[in-house]
Amino acid sequence: VQLQASGGGLVQAGGSLRLSCTASGGTFRTRVMGWFRQAPGNEREFVAAMTSRGHVTRYGDSVKGRFTISRDNAKNMGYLQVTSLKPEDTAVYYCASSNRPIQLSHSAGVYDYWGQGTLVTVSS
Repeated sequence: VQLQASGGGLVQAGGSLRLSCTASGGTFRTRVMGWFRQAPGNEREFVAAMTSRGHVTRYGDSVKGRFTISRDNAKNMGYLQVTSLKPEDTAVYYCASSNRPIQLSHSAGVYDYWGQGTLVTVSS
């Protein structure tokens, strides 16, 4: 599976963006999709994950109620709607794919495919 994240940019605090994850060359639609982020000097942080058919979602505590993960398997696309952005949301955002259970989705180590990230910068 090849993944590519896009949709990042510069936005003011309180603003919104929709990040996209384009998948190709594999079985994206049968795997858990995850989003992670990494700010300079920080470890990679779990943001959200969704099961293959979209029935179950998980969110990191810092983004609950503000971010929404979704996917369109017919288009081999994943999305992360980010709203009510804060300066501390500034990071490179990555999409990833895993064949492990959703219960493990918070751990970066269970993902075997990663896309190049997209930078989100939130100004105060």
